[in-house]
Amino acid sequence: MSRQSCAVCAWRENCNKRFSVSDGGARCPDFSRDISIKDAPEENSAPTVSKESPIQ
Repeated sequence: MSRQSCAVCAWRENCNKRFSVSDGGARCPDFSRDISIKDAPEENSAPTVSKESPIQ
């Protein structure tokens, strides 16, 4: 799970608290994730397993 921040908040353009929350925005009460920003795939994810049938 990624940490919430002003950079991914839906209200970042109109926010009066932008980057001024004492913990850097980690627990901003007005935070709302911007759904237009997609999560980047994790680099350490397990490889996918192929479901091809074995050769007989």
